[in-house]
Amino acid sequence: MNEPLCRLCGSRLEHDFVDLGPTPLANSYLTAAEIAQGADRAYPLHARVCSTCFLVQVEAPVEPEAIFSDYAYFSSYSDSWVEHARRYALAMIARFGLGASSLVVEVASNDGYLLKHFVAAGVPVLGIEPAANVAEAAQAKNVPTEVAFFGVETAKRLAAQGVAADLTAANNVLAHVPDIADFIGGFPLILKAQGVSTFEFPHILNLIRETQFDTIYHEHYSYLSLVVVERVLAEAGLRAFDVEEIDTHGGSLRLFVCHAAAAHKETERLCALRAKEREWHLDSLEGYAGYASKVKEVRRDFLDFLSRAKAEGKTVAAYGAAAKGNTFLNVCGVTAADITCVLDRSAAKQGKLLPGSHIPILPPEALEGKRPDYLVILPWNLREEIMQQMAVLRSWGGRFVTAVPHVRIYE
Repeated sequence: MNEPLCRLCGSRLEHDFVDLGPTPLANSYLTAAEIAQGADRAYPLHARVCSTCFLVQVEAPVEPEAIFSDYAYFSSYSDSWVEHARRYALAMIARFGLGASSLVVEVASNDGYLLKHFVAAGVPVLGIEPAANVAEAAQAKNVPTEVAFFGVETAKRLAAQGVAADLTAANNVLAHVPDIADFIGGFPLILKAQGVSTFEFPHILNLIRETQFDTIYHEHYSYLSLVVVERVLAEAGLRAFDVEEIDTHGGSLRLFVCHAAAAHKETERLCALRAKEREWHLDSLEGYAGYASKVKEVRRDFLDFLSRAKAEGKTVAAYGAAAKGNTFLNVCGVTAADITCVLDRSAAKQGKLLPGSHIPILPPEALEGKRPDYLVILPWNLREEIMQQMAVLRSWGGRFVTAVPHVRIYE
């Protein structure tokens, strides 16, 4: 079998990053009847690194439309993420002087979690969201939303309709698009000459440094560095001029981007991050070597924890039917025999089973009835928020647990 080709530069992908084996689609929550009918399918989850452009990527087992046209993830279920969006909106309004004559466009606008803050401030907005069910929730918040996948063709259509943005936002979507070049290529078509585009995406440096392998799943086609993203921007006639390192999703970048000829001055922060990536060898294969062995250590550590808990007669539940949790549980080979249930606020997920592990998803109120000894927080990036919401666990001596980059039990 020939090696697959890099989706960005077309080079042969000859170098492994990590092979996580066959796993189901991370957001494919199922009913017992669907499982009985054979709907719980697994696909190879093999991340490779390109030796030419250094994009880390997985192959797409199904078309994006099969994943994103009717989506189970609603951003507004995370209070901390909504607050992150509110702070972003206020900061952008202040920094770029946005007002009633401006236009803010968000691509992958989900349920209006971000744009609603601009609406509240009197700034006109447009959301672009491929999932019709999620876009409907945004429209109910008075957030105008176009149901479409974004790329050059969609951007041409919107530009022809007069869409010209002072600010565009694209949060945690770059990893979700198979054709990054086409996706980014749409932004200069709808961005004003001195407009600004911001992109937020998990930084692969943290994935490597903190062994965050659970953020690898089929919906995340790409794992991104500044090195890679700047290459794609340049091909689209765009350039980065500033960056912020933020703590969302285990450590992300917020990249500020403009047309190549725009007046925005490059910041010292951007130069410093380029130097940091060079120090970690993200511009060579050396920076990506040895990752698979680190993943095995995390897996072994968690399975040892479950084994000890079982030997002591302790019960283990989990919180957060999140995509990263599904990767983690399936790579570890965990089932409902190991973890009794997973609690989640999303009504769309409750009553279903996690893909692969078949752990039942229950509402958070079920915690007191289950009274587990340990509650594993699968979306570890929301640990503080979840520990506060589920504080009743401690009333019977229960303890919180996170498992990445190693098992940690919170007394």
